[in-house]
Amino acid sequence: MKPILFAAVLTLFAAPVWAAKDCAELKSEIDAKIQSHGVAKYTLEIVDTAAEAEGKVVGSCAGGQKKIVYRRG
Repeated sequence: MKPILFAAVLTLFAAPVWAAKDCAELKSEIDAKIQSHGVAKYTLEIVDTAAEAEGKVVGSCAGGQKKIVYRRG
């Protein structure tokens, strides 16, 4: 019984690590969604979370260490 309980607790602590997406993969998914809405001129940039960047934050990746910033035009 104890090994099963230990495995369950370990899984709960590891879940956020599994949920962290690769930045390039997430950027690609966001890019596809933007294009499907007919937006032609825009930029998506991956920057550190602490970095100042012009635009709207549209995603977070690398376990919260980076963010994806959208700028139209």
